[in-house]
Amino acid sequence: MFTLVRSRVRTAAFALSVVAALAFGGTAATAATGAAAAPAAAKQGPTSVAYVEVNNNSMLNVGKYTLANGGGNVFDVAVVFAANINYDTGTKSAYLHFNENVQRVLDNAATEIRPLQQKGIKVVLSVLGNHQGAGFANFPSQQEASAFAKKLSDAVAKYGLDGIDFDDEYAEYGNNGTGQPNDSSFVHLVTALRANMPGKIISLYNIGPAASRLSYGGVDVSSKFDYAWNPYYGSWQVPRVALPKSKLSPAAVEIGRTSQSTAADLARRTVSEGYGVYLTYNLDGADRSADVSAFTRELYGSNAVYTR
Repeated sequence: MFTLVRSRVRTAAFALSVVAALAFGGTAATAATGAAAAPAAAKQGPTSVAYVEVNNNSMLNVGKYTLANGGGNVFDVAVVFAANINYDTGTKSAYLHFNENVQRVLDNAATEIRPLQQKGIKVVLSVLGNHQGAGFANFPSQQEASAFAKKLSDAVAKYGLDGIDFDDEYAEYGNNGTGQPNDSSFVHLVTALRANMPGKIISLYNIGPAASRLSYGGVDVSSKFDYAWNPYYGSWQVPRVALPKSKLSPAAVEIGRTSQSTAADLARRTVSEGYGVYLTYNLDGADRSADVSAFTRELYGSNAVYTR
């Protein structure tokens, strides 16, 4: 099987349409940690999300940033980027795949994930297409969609995660004789996953056929997501999903690539227009306190402090 996790570099020039969703809720699994997560220092303002490319960087970087004023976490949600939805040509079915770097993070949850959860940061596993024809939008039946949802919820339970992030990129629908996207697949998948793990995070990175197929047979799964964000870094686009502003992130930045002035402008607009989520991507191991402070000053009225 060919396994690849692609780096995502977006610009406003590619921002054509946005319909995305992310659900935020629940607590770190106390069964896995043995103790409830310690409460984070109080912070008022939007929820900040950090995607981490674990092929190159450590999840622990997310916990190294706090606010100079009050000491609260800069980031509220850390996303492990990314597991894959792969296709078994023998059984003609989709399966959940972890490359060696994702598997390493999960196998070492005690040192890679629990420290974040103990700070009050939620940890979510992103799932991405892998050029094999399997995607969230082409399950041929409700039964197969539900079977994959079970694989996802089982992984959340096994590794003590806080939820699942859907990223419908690189599926290459049709490869290996797979079907093209249909209207029922993603609705069945999200419905089953929400039933399997109420109170956990389900997020949808807005891209690919799944993002435009949130309704089927009188069922609209928008209500099963809690947050939605724009996936095009360096741009502002309001997600077209029926959620309150408090659960939407029209802003998206790539740390280290989006200019500090743009990051600040997007954060300022997030606050002034009453939106409740701010999305960041590709947090690495360098001291990015200047880049991070550019948006935390606008979101929270404080610089960010980096601690090694």
